[in-house]
Amino acid sequence: MAEISSDSVGKYLKHHPEFLEHFLIENVGLEELQKWVIRRLGSRKELESNENKNIDKMTPYCVYSDKRQMLEELSQSIRLHSKGKHVLWELIACISTAVGADGFRLYLNDNSPDDLQLSLYVGEKVGKTIIEKVDRKQALIPYHVAETRQPVRISKGDTDPRFPDGLPAKGEMAHLMCQAVQHPDGKLVGVVEFWRRSCTWKFFEQEEELVYSYLVWGGVALHYADCFTTMEKQKKLNDFLLVVVRSMFQDMVSMDTLMTKIMNFAQRLVNADRASLFLVDTKKQEVYATLFDVGADNAMQDKSQEIRFPIGKGIAGYVAETGEVVNVVNAYQDPRFNNSIDKLTGYKTESILCMPIFIKDVVIGVVQMVNKLTGSFTTEDEEAFETFAVYCGLALHHAKLFDKIKKSEHKYKVALEVLSYHNSCTEDEVNRCMEMDIQKAVDDIDNFFFCPYVLSDFEKAAHTVYMFIDLFGLERFDKTTIIRFTLTVKKNYRRVPYHNWGHGFSVANTMYTIIKKAPDIFRQNERLALFVGCLCHDLDHRGKTNKFLLDTESPLSAIYSTSTMEHHHFNQTVTILQQEGHNIFSKLSSTEYKQLLSLVKHCILATDLALFFPNKSKLEELVDTQTFSWSKLEHRLLISAVSMTSADLSASAKPWEIQEKTVKVIFEEFYIQGDAEKEAGRKPIPMMDRTRADYQASCQVDFIKGICIPCYKLLNRLIPETEPMLLKCEENLKTWETIMECYKKLEQSVPILKDYVKQKKINL
Repeated sequence: MAEISSDSVGKYLKHHPEFLEHFLIENVGLEELQKWVIRRLGSRKELESNENKNIDKMTPYCVYSDKRQMLEELSQSIRLHSKGKHVLWELIACISTAVGADGFRLYLNDNSPDDLQLSLYVGEKVGKTIIEKVDRKQALIPYHVAETRQPVRISKGDTDPRFPDGLPAKGEMAHLMCQAVQHPDGKLVGVVEFWRRSCTWKFFEQEEELVYSYLVWGGVALHYADCFTTMEKQKKLNDFLLVVVRSMFQDMVSMDTLMTKIMNFAQRLVNADRASLFLVDTKKQEVYATLFDVGADNAMQDKSQEIRFPIGKGIAGYVAETGEVVNVVNAYQDPRFNNSIDKLTGYKTESILCMPIFIKDVVIGVVQMVNKLTGSFTTEDEEAFETFAVYCGLALHHAKLFDKIKKSEHKYKVALEVLSYHNSCTEDEVNRCMEMDIQKAVDDIDNFFFCPYVLSDFEKAAHTVYMFIDLFGLERFDKTTIIRFTLTVKKNYRRVPYHNWGHGFSVANTMYTIIKKAPDIFRQNERLALFVGCLCHDLDHRGKTNKFLLDTESPLSAIYSTSTMEHHHFNQTVTILQQEGHNIFSKLSSTEYKQLLSLVKHCILATDLALFFPNKSKLEELVDTQTFSWSKLEHRLLISAVSMTSADLSASAKPWEIQEKTVKVIFEEFYIQGDAEKEAGRKPIPMMDRTRADYQASCQVDFIKGICIPCYKLLNRLIPETEPMLLKCEENLKTWETIMECYKKLEQSVPILKDYVKQKKINL
């Protein structure tokens, strides 16, 4: 068979055009035909000869012979992948094919308000995208187009004063066409860059017009794609807020629970690593938090330590003061940032989004999100949280009202309980006490070693009246009112083994003795507050510790979170004073009355042993540094507090017979609480376990060594007249230590005895 030459094929096709047409339609793809047409229209020879006068008219029809198919494919892509970046990528890919470009680059505007920033966007496959920032040196032409919004066409070797370095050397790039992509409102979206190799042809004006026409349509498509994305985000936010509202309002348990939920939701909303919620205390002009730093694992810091700082301090304080949103990309470059927490925890704070929570245009709280997990916090995060904050404000306001209602309910329950148990003294009791010769006291009532067990409960009341009149006289007080107040106080002590009326009388008697032995130490109203405080310091005591009340969720613990029983004792004192015929301070001026009530409260709260240690530490420092001054109120308050503790613990400074008897009733009260804990399924501490009676001696040794003796030593340094209490306490300590050693020897001998019995086969 003879070889067919290209000339013979060419001659055949010229003489048989119908065969050529049929062959092309059946065997050549549309894109390939398009490229042939573009090359034909764009050939330098054809343009120079200017033979084709209708090139402008032919271009729109020949550049892309099937626009419908392209637009249908693009519309389908938009429907499946509605994100603006992907829509733009698909559009430009179609345009690149339409103009026969060998490749393209898409630069996106970072929307920087102060400085134009472009990022190279590569997104050939959905879900696999790369965005990297480029500077002006790397993309001089795209930056020029972005700023001027004017298209650029340039080829290798062209001289252009705008670009003295010519075409950037990027691989095979020989011809370049660059155009801006804009929204219908003129906002810059980015810049598209088409290029061709040196073996092909340069870009012409017709192609530039074609790209422009497509980009105009693309701008509209982008606008609606952005609208769709916004609607999708809003729908997700609405769904999120619906979950938030349902969770916040349907499961309203406590303020702490709500605050934890707010922090968790805020953290999820903006994808933050940590979140903190600070509430605003308008009275003290402080910002505080009891729950903070909810991390990605919902870990919560110890809520027992409350954080407080002034409004205006730190970023959270600044937001609380101004009500402004603060979005910090680099926390350590912001002068408002306080890095003390980072130093303590070792955690590195980088980005911060701090938002206010309003109720009636007043900032009631601040939520601070720390370290966005992906990048930094955006304006979208701010907008989303602004809506979220409205619901937070409503929820917090609702929670505060809820807490007030619950507190009122608890107070109501406590009031009913108290009223059902207690009542005031009768007039018969008052008359009976009036008829007694209360001017005559029993022997040694002003002695530190006085035994309260020699008096009946009624006699204790009568002698309390005696001590009151002996200390303060009747010039400013009414005798009948003193009697009525004392008898009602007696009735308001419960019949528990230790914290009963007998204990209240004994503590008041010790304070009476201190005042009698050192009459010039305290001022008149201070002496009065100390005596009344001792008399009332355990009113309505239930024989249970503050911790027990907290663990069992007692209504009292819901009202008073700290010094639970001590606050209740003071409130009971005020309640008695407010009853008709009971106000022993009625003849005092209103100023004296307020001052006295404040001092009584201070004295009663001081009997909480949790407060003794900080009081002792402060007073000890003043004494050691010789800076204590009786003329300073705060110093006298400290010695008053320590004096209250010494009177409260005076059973440890009584003669051994009284000490031993008192310890028995103390431990009986402990055991009753231990029994209640066992019934509730909890294991009591050994001190409150009646099966561990051997623990009494060691417990007393620790108690006297750790609390009583340090208290009496400090008191003796300022009030030397109290030395007998210290000496007797030290004497009792030695006795308890002897008993403890006996218990230890007994414990050691028991196994030996058991072994002996086993060996000798003794039947016990």
